[in-house]
Amino acid sequence: MLILAVDTSGKCGSIALARAPDQVPDASHSNGDIEVLELTPLQGGTFSAQLVPQISTVLTKHGMTKQDIGAFAVASGPGSFTGLRVGLAAIKALAEILGKPIATVSLLEAIVRSGKAQGRVISALDAGRGEVYAGEYEVGSRARMLSERLLTRAEFTADARGRVVITPDPGLADLARKEGSIMEQIAAPRADAIARLGWEKIVAGETIAADDLEANYIRRSDAEIFAKGNH
Repeated sequence: MLILAVDTSGKCGSIALARAPDQVPDASHSNGDIEVLELTPLQGGTFSAQLVPQISTVLTKHGMTKQDIGAFAVASGPGSFTGLRVGLAAIKALAEILGKPIATVSLLEAIVRSGKAQGRVISALDAGRGEVYAGEYEVGSRARMLSERLLTRAEFTADARGRVVITPDPGLADLARKEGSIMEQIAAPRADAIARLGWEKIVAGETIAADDLEANYIRRSDAEIFAKGNH
């Protein structure tokens, strides 16, 4: 099975093409069963112009077409509203045309799974505006989401004090260390990590159809906030 994974949640994005076993007999398969064939970076600010042409380029490079894709994996958020909309719209269109399933992956889950910590773990991502996207997960062979919230920095430091925190953001890492957190700073997950976690979800039957694909924004958009304020 060929998996196409996309992450357009941040300032920069990426595409991954991965090969997984064609038959999935049970959920005992690990994410090590996939082979990442290609990881292509996307420059921020031009996702709408780059994404579809880059997908076509990657497929052509490996002698494949979109008809060879067996499933999709996509970073569903949290992150940039514009970036997420572009990535999800492209995957939704392709999945609808091809009739293939989609595995959605929270970026906060990708963060905790990119670390080494086990047990109760907090993943953190700078949300701008003095706020933090924070996910609490129980991490073992997989990661079970307990909560995902938008916190102020003060709320984050209070919540993270003395606990295990994983983040790719240096500023949040320094902040958590000062509060006595057990800190693990990682490189930001890319589309290859989304592909691996997506494969786990495919194996477990945790996929959705194109019509059900939605972003995991956590934060409301400015348009929603201003519209509510006008009523």
